[in-house]
Amino acid sequence: MRIDVINGPNLNLLGTRQPEIYGTTTLADIEASLTDLARGLSTPTQVIDVTYFQSNHEGGLIDRIAAGAAADVDAFILNPGGYTHTSVAIRDALIAADRPVIEVHLSNVYAREQFRHRSLIADIVAGRIVGLGAQGYLLALRALVGTFGT
Repeated sequence: MRIDVINGPNLNLLGTRQPEIYGTTTLADIEASLTDLARGLSTPTQVIDVTYFQSNHEGGLIDRIAAGAAADVDAFILNPGGYTHTSVAIRDALIAADRPVIEVHLSNVYAREQFRHRSLIADIVAGRIVGLGAQGYLLALRALVGTFGT
């Protein structure tokens, strides 16, 4: 099973950017934890292969989603960052990719500014995990493997 983890703007700053909101865990820490979990969830009949991408540019995220679909990625874990609330183009790319997606946000977006309460992809993703910090990514991986794995 191939899962692509895609992170949007400013997530490269995890660990130093507003740690009171996003915590002190870095993106590299999250990726290492996901790689370890994927190894642990893999079986002789199902290997979980996780790849990672981060971009501060909307077009880079869209290109990665399209490339994942073309390369037969089975599912996505996506934290679109601020594009969650603004990007119809990312929404359209996800619809075109036609793959299961778990939307992840480190902070509880509903406990923050009103504009963060709206996700333009909430109605097209398989699930959403908000407010659980870095653990949200691990839960997303477990959910995808448990629900969509073979």
